[in-house]
Amino acid sequence: MAEKKRFETEAIRTQIERTQFLEHSSPMYLTSSFVFEDAEDMRASFAEEKERNIYSRYSNPNSTEFIDKVCKMEGAEAGFAFASGMAAVYSTFAALLESGDHIVSSKSIFGSTHTLFTQFFPKWKIETSYFDVNEVETVEQLITPKTKILYVESPTNPGVDVLDLEVLGDIAKKHGLIFIIDNCFASPYLQQPIKFGADLVIHSGTKLMDGQGRVLAGITVGNHDLMDQIYRFARITGPALSPFNAWVLSKSLETLALRVDRHCSNALKLATYLEDHPKVEWVKYPFLKSHPKYEVAKKQMKAGGCVVAFEVKGGLEAGRKFFDKVQLLSLSANLGDSRSIITHPASTTHSKLTGEERQAVGISDGMVRVSVGLEHVDDIIADIAQALG
Repeated sequence: MAEKKRFETEAIRTQIERTQFLEHSSPMYLTSSFVFEDAEDMRASFAEEKERNIYSRYSNPNSTEFIDKVCKMEGAEAGFAFASGMAAVYSTFAALLESGDHIVSSKSIFGSTHTLFTQFFPKWKIETSYFDVNEVETVEQLITPKTKILYVESPTNPGVDVLDLEVLGDIAKKHGLIFIIDNCFASPYLQQPIKFGADLVIHSGTKLMDGQGRVLAGITVGNHDLMDQIYRFARITGPALSPFNAWVLSKSLETLALRVDRHCSNALKLATYLEDHPKVEWVKYPFLKSHPKYEVAKKQMKAGGCVVAFEVKGGLEAGRKFFDKVQLLSLSANLGDSRSIITHPASTTHSKLTGEERQAVGISDGMVRVSVGLEHVDDIIADIAQALG
């Protein structure tokens, strides 16, 4: 068995086989389909008696390289790459759930995932029970004989709350549940949930994996048997990642460690600055000692990630003035970009939630989410300082 290499080396050196041209960097395979040597080759391929590319909705060399890298990063057995993060979330659940099944989930999840759980899954008699991120001890009270999946994000979107994955993994194992983690905010570089008992890990590749706001992508990796069910669902329903986007992402992963180190360094400096600012009500960042789950974050994460959440004193009107005065940072709903981005979750990413639902997951009207980029940290802080003015 080949010796396991370190994270950064695997990210750079995991590649598909070279062609006869002996290229150094993997080429793009912009093809919808693949040809067969003869009738028997074609029959055996469709009978799954051999592993090979048939059609890019099923697999493609560029997608395979991207998946292989993420599997090595996460310590996973298999994976499938999707056209977006939400395609990964939906397909993962749809492949594994049946009518009458039940999900236990943290309240603090991405707005679109919440809408999936509350507006679409009930049409197929799939129900969800929510627990508060600060009340993990209530999880077992929500589990019923119909519960199939335990699902959380950590850190959460947008409030950067942290859940103890090891505790949740033990609960899932005790009750025979499929434990699924959205690891988007951390990236595989900062956190590997499978080490703490996760069966499946989901990412929006659009965020830190790409890192430059260029492509949409999603990926699910984990247990081989579960991934086989997800693969077969995705193969038929068609949410596959495009070969071009897969090629972009595989190249991006070569610099993931370098980029995320800088994101985290900048984010911690910004969070520390905001913590002492007289016009800021509160700040949350996993590696601030004031974060309520600081010790948990230190246990399961290498660093705190790129997202800082805070609230401007003065409520909604003060928040609106702050946003209008920002000059350098981009007003956008994305995150994990090389450019710093500032977002108002209550009116954007989580606007489909009712006011009561937002309050229940800690999203106040004045909450600001900053995705801290790779600019010089002094310039990031200077822009926010003048906007707080």
